[in-house]
Amino acid sequence: MITASKFVAFVLAFAGWALVGIAAPGITPTAPPLVVSDSGPEPQLAKIFKEIESNRLDSAMQMTESLLKQYPNFRLGHLIKGDLLLARTSHIKSFGAMNGAPVDRVDDLRAEAITRLKGYREKPETKFVPRYLLQMQRDQRFAIVVDTKRSRLYLYENDLKNGGRPRFVADYYMTQGKLGSDKLSEGDKKTPTGVYHVTGNLPRQKLADLYGTGAFPINYPNEWDKRQGRKGSGIWLHGTPSNTFSRPPLASDGCVVLANQDLDAVAKNLQVGLTPVIISNSVEWLSLDDWTKERDDLNRAIEAWRADWESRDTERYLKHYSKRFKSADQSYEEFAAQKKQVNAGKEWIKVKAENASVFRNPGKEEVVVVTFDQDYRSSNLNNQMKKRQYWLRENGQWKIIYEGSA
Repeated sequence: MITASKFVAFVLAFAGWALVGIAAPGITPTAPPLVVSDSGPEPQLAKIFKEIESNRLDSAMQMTESLLKQYPNFRLGHLIKGDLLLARTSHIKSFGAMNGAPVDRVDDLRAEAITRLKGYREKPETKFVPRYLLQMQRDQRFAIVVDTKRSRLYLYENDLKNGGRPRFVADYYMTQGKLGSDKLSEGDKKTPTGVYHVTGNLPRQKLADLYGTGAFPINYPNEWDKRQGRKGSGIWLHGTPSNTFSRPPLASDGCVVLANQDLDAVAKNLQVGLTPVIISNSVEWLSLDDWTKERDDLNRAIEAWRADWESRDTERYLKHYSKRFKSADQSYEEFAAQKKQVNAGKEWIKVKAENASVFRNPGKEEVVVVTFDQDYRSSNLNNQMKKRQYWLRENGQWKIIYEGSA
């Protein structure tokens, strides 16, 4: 039997950094009070580490064996079991103490353990919502928010009974690019940050085993990415190889990767062409009061734009557009000249902007992505389309910097 004094090095290296070193942060405007998550193997891992910390190794072993029955390919669980077996006969000085254990593999598993338990402890309370999900369309049933700093994917439901407030559903450990986030170019091994949408559903039968049980491409690069000069392609949300439960936090070529069972759970809620996937370096959280205020502020700006378009007062209408505005084929000057010419030939204009989504773009610049069903009617032309706009806050005012078909 290994005494607590002989086992202290193991506890410090194994449980110490996993439990003591990740105490939940205090309450700040961007770091809300935290509660415990119950997604995936994290609850069992936390209990195992607690048993190890208390030198109850037999109990820890029983829990580990139970964990592996549920997740047979969970390499981190197998490493824990190996160390617990070794601790019965030897003094353990480090995590992954088995003879011949590859250093790089052990480092990857250590990073996964820390990341999983940190994310397990840092889930927001229900009275806080991601700043980015300001408004979802009625037909958007769910939204995904990815926090690359915590290697965590959050699933939110569009709670129509409560005015479209995002309602937390579940969270999952995820893997990102080998070199982190903020993708800039093809092949840079980074995961993009921004507001995206699921654009396809690739079934397992059409994929290599690397992608697991399925893959969901997203629309990187979007219009804002292109404007910033960001390049690349092939960014997917996908699973893991059949012989792998999970991958290290930094291990993909830029995609967001989930364990297959987690991907399967998330996939049930994805809608091609509709589900937003918002990827942030570190998710900002708002109280419900602040979220409502920010949403109402943006909706007022959108409504003022619509009303001023109907007024046929072109100068008033153009005040909603940034001088940096650019559509697919027009500069601000070209756009303004066209609108003046078109409006001069109108006797009346009626515009409806319905079923809107409003998503704030992660990053330093204050940018929101607005998508809605537009019904335009005038004295000589009728037109319906799904429109997408990017609004940028300039000198305290929201201005349109891009618009086009969605």
